[in-house]
Amino acid sequence: MTRRAVITGVGVVAPGGLSREAFWDLLTAGRTATRKITLFDATNFRSRVAAECDFDAKAAGLSPQEIRRMDRAGQLAVVSAREAIVDCGLNFDELDPARIGVSIGSAVGCTTGLEDEYAVLSNHGKDWLVDPNYVVPQLYGYMVPSTLAVEVAWTCGAEGPVALVSTGCTSGLDAVGHGAQLIAEGSADVVLAGATDAPLSPITAACFDAIRATSPNNDDPEHASRPFDAHRDGFVLGEGSAVMVLESAESAKARGATIYAEIVGFAGRSNAFHMTGLKPDGREMAEAIRVSLDQARLNPSDVDYINAHGSGTKQNDRHETAAFKRSLGQRAYEVPVSSIKSMIGHSLGAIGSIEVAASALALQRQVVPPTANLENADPQCDLDYVPKTAREHKMDVVLSVGSGFGGFQTAMLLARPAAA
Repeated sequence: MTRRAVITGVGVVAPGGLSREAFWDLLTAGRTATRKITLFDATNFRSRVAAECDFDAKAAGLSPQEIRRMDRAGQLAVVSAREAIVDCGLNFDELDPARIGVSIGSAVGCTTGLEDEYAVLSNHGKDWLVDPNYVVPQLYGYMVPSTLAVEVAWTCGAEGPVALVSTGCTSGLDAVGHGAQLIAEGSADVVLAGATDAPLSPITAACFDAIRATSPNNDDPEHASRPFDAHRDGFVLGEGSAVMVLESAESAKARGATIYAEIVGFAGRSNAFHMTGLKPDGREMAEAIRVSLDQARLNPSDVDYINAHGSGTKQNDRHETAAFKRSLGQRAYEVPVSSIKSMIGHSLGAIGSIEVAASALALQRQVVPPTANLENADPQCDLDYVPKTAREHKMDVVLSVGSGFGGFQTAMLLARPAAA
């Protein structure tokens, strides 16, 4: 019998909110955490704005050894995992470690650590012959993204299935979906699932500058991320992590745990079309939504809120608007839609898990986060995008979607426990 996977613990480190509750407060207040870049000198870049986490590893409880060993992405993952563990109420020391799994997503791995060490080793690129004695012993770990999943596994003592999922900007959604599948098939009883990315570095900024994907609105950073707005001009880079504790609905109910949401549908598709381009009809995302609805045995009319990818690029926002119409029909015009990237930027692989956390909190608290900075609607984006102000709204089912470079399209359905 397939087991039902539920979320019983949530941990978040995000721009403007270094904990689950601070993150939720930022969203419901409609505040933006986008600003001029401070983590490096961005003077010569086209886009000089980002959504940074005011993260202090020592203040967050990491030891000097952990701080030395882990790249920033690893630090964010471990801190959010620890919050989720406390939140779920399980004593992991009493669990069978072979029945604990980990599924962590990341698009760009340990970018910050790699770039920092390259700068030291090569004297900022000036030296071709280098002395390896100048780099940290952990450099090999920075080269292997799976070390991020290993750090979370060490945090919770997991000796069951441990995996790193890297599917670009859908990594976070896909990692949570993989974790739910581990619960459903019986491979693990408890899974820490989520994602992390800390891509705010010169190399990342240069890459996105080259393809003109990020916003050049440097004079007004708080309003630079404008999903679905007629004057949007690209996304704003961000960073962060969200990790959730997943377990079976039966075990959660048996121990009286707080259940945020049940994961009732999950599907991914690819457009096999272009590394960064999207077809305007949204067919592949629509197909992922359709399959996730079939898995959940739900109809389009059952969807009560859509947590959109909403990156703020011209083609993405039109692409997924078309996908919602194609998959949900008339319901697409009736259901509220919003993008939290308007407030916390686009943290690449991490954002999908952060959006799952936001969706679970929205379900639990019956509040739809807004799309900040939505002032002038794009005529081709003609749905209810909840501009600027959070909205109380009765919800039983939430759809969260992601779209990533390479053509990845992912859809996930969350349901309130009573509704499921």
